Amino acid sequence: MKIEDLLPIDGPSIDEVKKYIDKYKNDLIVIKYGGNVFIDRTIFNNFIEDISVLNKLGLSIVVVHGGGPRIKRELDKSNIKSKFINGLRVTDEKIINIVEDVLIDFNKDIVESLKVKGTEAISIHTKKNNIIEVYPESEELGFVGRPSKIHSDAIINIIKKKIVPIISPLGVKANQTYNINGDTAAGAIAKSLKARRLILMTNIEGVLNKEKNLIDEVRSTKILQMIKDETITGGMIPKINTCLDAVNNGVTGVVIVDGRKPHSILFEIFSDKGAGTLIRK
Repeated sequence: MKIEDLLPIDGPSIDEVKKYIDKYKNDLIVIKYGGNVFIDRTIFNNFIEDISVLNKLGLSIVVVHGGGPRIKRELDKSNIKSKFINGLRVTDEKIINIVEDVLIDFNKDIVESLKVKGTEAISIHTKKNNIIEVYPESEELGFVGRPSKIHSDAIINIIKKKIVPIISPLGVKANQTYNINGDTAAGAIAKSLKARRLILMTNIEGVLNKEKNLIDEVRSTKILQMIKDETITGGMIPKINTCLDAVNNGVTGVVIVDGRKPHSILFEIFSDKGAGTLIRK
């Protein structure tokens, strides 16, 4: 199939795509598909189309997904109130079972949706092909973990077969399932693979300056300054810390993109301008 036949009509130009395919064809790209706003089916379908296009163009893609809003919806149905500490959900035995079910269900949804588009994908989670070992984040958080080991060889073997690994942010310690913050999981996987890019799809434009304008590209020293002078605050700080950790540990660049915009991943990878904020070391 010709490149032009694969590309969406409202995506990047054919000339730019041809230029960037060569740039990325020997590299790995890890994409984190965030939980927030992505409950919207139109955004979900757009994301599925973009991943399928990247796969058919021959790029090596790894997808890590979140699931916050879906988890909240299921917990609300059971009248379970969540308590958060530093943005992380306190997770007891009842909650971890719901979290695991929701994330595995969402994982299956992504895999099956890609197959409909003619793209082969495979589920990776605690019940199937698990590749993440964890240690507990803290006693007070319960079953919330941080990756201690990523079995990256298993991911590479899947990619070599031109199959897209779809990874849930779940891990195991001593046969117990732990929930992992989606950005943290994606960052750990990108580091273990020494990925060319880690793309965090979210529901914001990217990193904004004091005047609330989007910054196209920024170095880690400048980012640290922006946290210090409170240009970057609140829930954005943990996301930025994931970005800094990744670029300081072998990932060439991390990009925060607005997943609500059509084909934002394609524009980020295949255009001169990009689509969000690129953070480099």
